[in-house]
Amino acid sequence: MSSSHYSLLMFLILSLACAATGENLEDYNIPKLSVHRPTLVRDPARVVQASMATKDFQTFFYNQTLDHFNYRPESYNTFKQRFVINFKYWGGADSHAPIFVYLGAEAPIDGDIANIGFLTDNAAQFRALIVYIEHRFYGESIPYGLTFEEALSDNNARGYFSSEQALADYAEILIHLKQKLNAKQSPIIVIGGSYGGMLATWFRLKYPHVALGALASSAPVLYFDDITPQDAYFSVVAKDFLDTSPSCHQTIRLSWEEIHRVASEPHGLTKLSNTFKTCSPLQSSSDLTSYLRTLYAKVAQYNDPSTQPLKLMCDAINGASPRIGILWKIFAGLVAVNGNLTCYVNPTSGGTDETQLGWTWQICSELVIPLGITRNTMFPPAPFNLNIFSNACKSVFGVPPRSHWVTTYFGGHDIKLVLHRFASNIIFSNGLQDPYSSGGVLKNISSTVVAIYTTKGSHALDILLAKKSDPDWLVQQRETEIEIMGKWLTTYYADLRDFGN
Repeated sequence: MSSSHYSLLMFLILSLACAATGENLEDYNIPKLSVHRPTLVRDPARVVQASMATKDFQTFFYNQTLDHFNYRPESYNTFKQRFVINFKYWGGADSHAPIFVYLGAEAPIDGDIANIGFLTDNAAQFRALIVYIEHRFYGESIPYGLTFEEALSDNNARGYFSSEQALADYAEILIHLKQKLNAKQSPIIVIGGSYGGMLATWFRLKYPHVALGALASSAPVLYFDDITPQDAYFSVVAKDFLDTSPSCHQTIRLSWEEIHRVASEPHGLTKLSNTFKTCSPLQSSSDLTSYLRTLYAKVAQYNDPSTQPLKLMCDAINGASPRIGILWKIFAGLVAVNGNLTCYVNPTSGGTDETQLGWTWQICSELVIPLGITRNTMFPPAPFNLNIFSNACKSVFGVPPRSHWVTTYFGGHDIKLVLHRFASNIIFSNGLQDPYSSGGVLKNISSTVVAIYTTKGSHALDILLAKKSDPDWLVQQRETEIEIMGKWLTTYYADLRDFGN
């Protein structure tokens, strides 16, 4: 089955599953937990900088165990898992120089190497080895030698696609690497952003003998099992727009009713399709409202100081002539952040989006983030309904999600009470303009499990490549993180001396 046909099949099945209940799955669409900026808010200067960041890396493949948690014959099968190393700054095993490891998340690792600059920017001062590991089932790390689409559509293969297996992969590779480099006493600090930040947190908790500490950037570890209210994410989106421009916020708030009013008229969907220059005719008003809701979320989540897409959008909405009407104002904002394209809203897929397809499985299996809209100042209600979501997932994958598994396996409830008793060396970093910060840890848990946030920061901004134009508050956030990591290493080396190693 081709990637485009597979994507279409998934969409149709999910839509039909929800249509049976009078609901649309897109009302339960969980925004991707990606550190990578969408094209609409990409900084050209950062793209050029990123292209220079990959030249010192060497690529390796490890024969990874397929199933770490069973002893059936097929569990011992292996697959090639990709990881890359930069030796440029490493002080070597003899000096017990540290190892900085980026834990890959829901995407091929190529983008991480190019854009996640925190490791490269700070390796020299620590004389650190740099390692990036690709998450199983993404990029070139797919079991059974299958393509991504084949693996995701295979019921048996897909069963090995989980965060628990991924964490065990990372542990096995890192233990192997330290043995190969004769670097037994080189401490490891793991770093991750977004879903990868959750992985970094959980890795430190589950594998403290492997990782000395973890930097978890924009990791919504508390957005599971109703620990965080379902409407928290979109409440932050609305606040971001309101803080930027009350009039822009008001225009968007009024636009939803106008969209549905026009759609109900004779030839209304044709009018909307023409107004918004859609790539194909709208089949329902929800096609448009779902797109706009996702767009506003992206603009808020990735509202970086260098590109300021939120201000750009609101300036365009506010600057449009009042005579043209609300919907033309909304379209002006859409164009401002997307650029002048031939069409908008529902473009034909240009190929496989591994992140979108893989993330669909991950949220339909274990990473159930109950994200909805209840009472909101900018969006109409679209509450999350676990039963509908579960049924839709089961229609596609044949199994319902395990909505309580994350908190069962990793914890989350009463996190301060639990973690202050045994956890250490974790930094939770957030930017409060990021809607996912609402599910993050924003208060210190102990002297070594700490929260660092900025009021103006966006999603995983602190671990991107540093730029000369970065604002002082972002520079300070990174310096604080580095200072804390330095203390971890100082304590570690003192412990080595005290224990005679």
